[in-house]
Order: sequence, then structure tokens, then C-alpha cells
Amino acid sequence: MTIKEAQARIKARVWQSVAQADLDLSALDKTTLESFVDLVTEAALLEIDHELDVSQLDNKSTSVEAAEEDDDEFGEKVLWQGRPFLSLVLNYTITNERIKITSGLLGKAHENVELIRVQDIDHSQTFGERVLKIGDITIRSHDPSHPEIVLRNVQDPSNVYEILRRAVLEARKRHNFSYREEM
Repeated sequence: MTIKEAQARIKARVWQSVAQADLDLSALDKTTLESFVDLVTEAALLEIDHELDVSQLDNKSTSVEAAEEDDDEFGEKVLWQGRPFLSLVLNYTITNERIKITSGLLGKAHENVELIRVQDIDHSQTFGERVLKIGDITIRSHDPSHPEIVLRNVQDPSNVYEILRRAVLEARKRHNFSYREEM
């Protein structure tokens, strides 16, 4: 289910609950009532996402602080970890060497893109995503299997973009690697 579908279902459920509650809302104009339902819908989505974060932290054996201080299982420094908004099956990790995307609930699939292969990074937000403080980060690389990867619905996309941009620059500097554009 996409975020828009979840938002539409929650909004419909809120309208249904308002109609069944036999409340006298005649004093409110239509735009105020619609704004109130939108606010309740966004609050419900944020609370659901927060509960997903809490349940994922409970299922992990290491705490968030330990993950920030330690290296991952391959000796790489973890710079950022996250998941898409309202997702249980997709996780993103940015280390000082690569971008790792893990998907799956029971079975796992892994995608990796080395930071020195990254050519360009962009981030974007629709109006609805700005309200929820999420967005998409598009990564273009020289990786033949994944020339373009989109990290969808990440929390605080401008911060993640900056972390990724700095990691790419550091990886290029560390490996003495540069791109030359031809005109």
C-alpha cells in the first residue's frame, strides 16, 4: 500500500467516524472541518510510522546508540540508517564505503552501490511529503546493475542528502578518484 492509499483510507475512516458520532458540527464551516480531518489523518500516519520505528528497535538486538558508535559487520562506519515511511520490509544504510538497500521480511535481498561510483545525487519532496517531513533521494551511478536508485520516503531528506553527499566526496578523496566531464 502506498502512502497516498494509506492516507486516503485513514481519511475515509475519520470521515466515517465523524458521521457515526452524531456530533453537531454545523457551527464549523466546510474548510475548517476538512482541515481538521486532514490534521487528524496526518497525525495518525505519523503515529503509525513512530510505532513501526519502536517495534523495529525492539526487534533489534543492538541499540541505536551502539549502531552509531560501532562499525557494521564489514568494518565500515555507519553514517545513517533508516527506512521508508510506513515500511516494514525495506531498510537503507549509508556507510563510509557504500549504500546498502535491504528488502524483505522473511527472505532478504541486498543491493549495494559503492560511493565512488556515485555520479549525481538529487532530493525532492512533493507538498504532501513536505508536510510529513519525508522525501525521495535519487542516486545516479556507474554501477551497471543499478544505474539509478531512489531512496523513497526517507525522513528528513535534506539531512540524508547532505550525509550522502559528504560521504561521496570523502570516498572520492580517500580513493584519489575524480570524474572528468567532457564537453
